[in-house]
Amino acid sequence: MSKTKTAKTVRSLAALAVMAGPLTAAMATNGMLMEGYGPISTGMGGASQSFDNGTAAMAQNPATLALMSDGSHLDLAIGFLGPKVTSSMPGMSADSGGTLYAMPAVGFTRRSGALTYGVGMYAQGGMGTEYEANSFMAMGSGEPVRSELGVGNVIIPLAYQVNPDFTVGATVDFMWASLDMLMAAAPASALANMVTSTSGNIGGALGGLAGAPWARINFSDGNKMTGAAKATGFGAKLGATYKVNKEWALGGSYRFKSRLDDMKTGATSASMTAPGFVDNGSITVIDFQMPAVVAVGVSWQAQPSLLFAADLKSIGWSDSMKSFKMRYDSAGMGGSINFELPQNWKDQTVLNLGVAWKANEQLTLRAGLNLADNPVPDAYVNPLFPAIVKNHVTFGLGYKVSSDGDFNASLAVAPATTVTSGQGVTISHQQTNLQLMYSHRF
Repeated sequence: MSKTKTAKTVRSLAALAVMAGPLTAAMATNGMLMEGYGPISTGMGGASQSFDNGTAAMAQNPATLALMSDGSHLDLAIGFLGPKVTSSMPGMSADSGGTLYAMPAVGFTRRSGALTYGVGMYAQGGMGTEYEANSFMAMGSGEPVRSELGVGNVIIPLAYQVNPDFTVGATVDFMWASLDMLMAAAPASALANMVTSTSGNIGGALGGLAGAPWARINFSDGNKMTGAAKATGFGAKLGATYKVNKEWALGGSYRFKSRLDDMKTGATSASMTAPGFVDNGSITVIDFQMPAVVAVGVSWQAQPSLLFAADLKSIGWSDSMKSFKMRYDSAGMGGSINFELPQNWKDQTVLNLGVAWKANEQLTLRAGLNLADNPVPDAYVNPLFPAIVKNHVTFGLGYKVSSDGDFNASLAVAPATTVTSGQGVTISHQQTNLQLMYSHRF
């Protein structure tokens, strides 16, 4: 492929990634991060640090891109997350209607000599639920309750093979985040308990609502693929691999904490409501960030047809999820209200274990485990943001459909994790997730 044609391909893929960017709403897996990126890695429990797992490596350890063969590689993927969330209290139960989330992904890389470069778009993570207007979660307001947080990135990776045994890589990530939230509190004083400061007329009106049976904060654009509050920013990753010998390889990466701007709605796109009270304004979600991640891994090519891999990750939730802060600015009455919901998430440790067996020249079978602790303290877990899933069992396959094309798929099943919040709500969360990908070399 000529340099001119390659440049045109990269520009086309970058444009596709930007256009597809909003379609990245997701549900929580490892906290708010995906359990794996791309079906090759996910089929092996999310292991990815020390072996070639396709262009999705740019979302994990970019140094493994330098392990790919010469030429250009294009991956087109779609993921389907199927959460099942139930929230209950004695005599009451509500199932979340958010049971299917679609996430397209695309990755393009070209290796020329020791250098590999490219562009891709991958969902980084998110979380959310949807409860009907007649459920107890509506707190008597008669309106639905929902949340949907999505975080995605367009990634520009660069990887270099320093020598036959050592590779390095890095990425620059253009990130976006969006959030919808329709939240009810009962009585209204429960919402007032989240207030840290007020100003203007809206602050004065808040005291008069303390005796109301319920109060709500609402901001949603009505689109399941985007959110009313939006932000952009940047992230970055560094990685390396080292081939110990023909059988063993090591790898590691560091994902920096994100640098997202505050998420903001339009000037009148949010509202505060209570019986007999409606005010429109804007919401600003203050300093929401995705965490730093440290990962190390090892792989063992036990036989030409048999690969084992294991990764260990530490996800720095304690730094990025201490609290959830919002500011409501009234467009009607004037003034503002600052809210804070304590989160106090713990750092999360994730163990990824995987195996791949090449049954023949066309078929590869994969399996794995993704073992994690729950980063959300029971006292602070919220039915709108139940990021409590712990373990996943994963399966995958790869099939060579032609000399230049491959099809890969993965299935991840997360058994139910059940906790009881500090408000006495019992929350159960389980998942069945599917990823499909076609890869082409040219």
